[in-house]
Amino acid sequence: MLAIQLMRTGAKKRPSYRVVVKEKQSKRDGAYLENLGTYNPTQQPAEIKLKMDRVLYWIGKGAQPTDTVGRLIKASDKQQAQAQPEA
Repeated sequence: MLAIQLMRTGAKKRPSYRVVVKEKQSKRDGAYLENLGTYNPTQQPAEIKLKMDRVLYWIGKGAQPTDTVGRLIKASDKQQAQAQPEA
């Protein structure tokens, strides 16, 4: 089964994360199928960069986002909606 999970990167006590698609049973920092974006919680406000077209593709293929990644996807959608000027 596929999952969309966070993969920790960065230095000690300065975390940053990659949002990746991987097998659910694989290790947290193990091999992954595709990098979908990044999440940096140390910034104010937290920096979230996601390739939403690829996220939706993998969800359509059956990949399940973890709870945390689900919240990041919603926050990213909200940020993109605010960034686009209304026509």
